[in-house]
Amino acid sequence: MADAQVGALQAKLQTSTIAFQKIEQELSTVIEARQRLDSQLSENEQVLKEFASLKSHNTVYKLVGPSLMPQDSAEAKQNVEKRLDYIRNEISRVEAQLKEVQDRATKKKEEIIALQQQFQSLQGPSAAAGRPVSA
Repeated sequence: MADAQVGALQAKLQTSTIAFQKIEQELSTVIEARQRLDSQLSENEQVLKEFASLKSHNTVYKLVGPSLMPQDSAEAKQNVEKRLDYIRNEISRVEAQLKEVQDRATKKKEEIIALQQQFQSLQGPSAAAGRPVSA
């Protein structure tokens, strides 16, 4: 009976560990997305600062395919401001996603620790004495 419990617990522990690893991969992906958005935000804020230093006689160009096309500076500035709003909204969305994934990771880690403790208690005090708990 105890061997069946140990086997079932071992299988559940392995399944939970695999699920935790997938959550960690998802967390890594979300963190990378957040970093990309930070970079885009910084770049676009710098572009907006550059617009502030333009004089009325300066020409603004937009890259269209392989060529630079003249663009109205007011329109270009408005496009950058819209892009900044979009990026800030995306950052908020990704922050919420990051929190949700971190919460799932914490819960899964707690589940794994509980399963490890159950597993060690089924094996007896002598088997569990030399094994560290890790997740």
